[in-house]
Amino acid sequence: MLPATRIAPPDWMTGPAATAVVAALGVARFVGGCVRDAVRGDRPQDIDIATPHDPGSVMARLAAASIRAVPTGIEHGTITAIVEGEPIEVTTLRHDIETDGRHARVAFTDDWTEDAQRRDFTINALYADADGTIYDPTGGLADLEAGIVRFIGDAARRIAEDHLRILRFFRFHGRYAKGPPDGQARAAIIAAAPLVARLSGERIAMETVRLLQMADPMEPVGLMIDWGVWGSIVAAPPQRDRLGRVARREASRDDIDPMRRLSALLPDDAGAVQQIAARLKLPVRDRDRLAAAAADDPGNWFTDARARRAAFYRHGIQRVLDQAYRHADERALDAVRATAACWSRPRLPVGGKDVLARGVSGPAVGTVLAAVEEWWIDGDFAAGRDACLERLDAVIGA
Repeated sequence: MLPATRIAPPDWMTGPAATAVVAALGVARFVGGCVRDAVRGDRPQDIDIATPHDPGSVMARLAAASIRAVPTGIEHGTITAIVEGEPIEVTTLRHDIETDGRHARVAFTDDWTEDAQRRDFTINALYADADGTIYDPTGGLADLEAGIVRFIGDAARRIAEDHLRILRFFRFHGRYAKGPPDGQARAAIIAAAPLVARLSGERIAMETVRLLQMADPMEPVGLMIDWGVWGSIVAAPPQRDRLGRVARREASRDDIDPMRRLSALLPDDAGAVQQIAARLKLPVRDRDRLAAAAADDPGNWFTDARARRAAFYRHGIQRVLDQAYRHADERALDAVRATAACWSRPRLPVGGKDVLARGVSGPAVGTVLAAVEEWWIDGDFAAGRDACLERLDAVIGA
């Protein structure tokens, strides 16, 4: 593989962790997203290294250099090296020998070009030496400059190897594209859109959340909808306009929340939303949050300060903000955010012991206390302990 260009190596490439791992391996190159980001002048989230050494040799070489090595994906050739708490993934050069769209069986190789050909997009098949020498076997540099996200080789074949690449395309297009999507990618994705349904819920959720974390996810989400991919994930019609409104509001206030954006895209049907969230294997707290966003009627939460504080107390800040981003006008949204910024949940001045001390026991304790709490909330939390005790006596005596 011949060098394509050279860049000044960024600090992470020459830092102690990367330098230690490269030195231990002897033959190694940075690969994938970290190289792409280095070319763009961005700081990568992760550092990945490729090497022709087989996984056993990688483990031995790292151990000899006193570097902790974790076999995080050893069957696919991936070892995580940890230097002073910093993880670096090291993967042996490989090629696919069997794929089914979700899993792959690989064989290891010492051929850098062969390794590049099994990757997804040209902009992700870039390699770099520690001195900043860049290798580009698939034309990724030109595509990165032009703002084109292009599958390596035949797009349909790349998708058949791993159906998750359909979803990855939208995320990468949203971040790196400078114009319309690649035509071959479009045709291949439309033809293969039903295959997304075969992916695990966790993998779909992971890519969807990453996409919705973008400052402006509307173009790639729109492509997902128009090309039939979203419909393979969620049968209910997407609420595209509402997502756009929520996304714009969040971006302008530097308050991006991908789960809130997902809730905006989903239907106003709590039962259907629960089923979708279960399909995506989301944590229970996120499932409940999405269902609440679909079911809540905010009433006067946005226009009445007392009602807003009561809603914060009963439902929590996040739930009220979710509804404000969906339904409130701009001024009311800012009012809700201002209240949230200084909100401290008050504590009911009386408790179960006070009820028990008055001879009430069993389930009635909770009933009495709930009645006092509702009265206290309706009074905007103003009543102190003496007033609450008087109310408690009145409820018990009623």
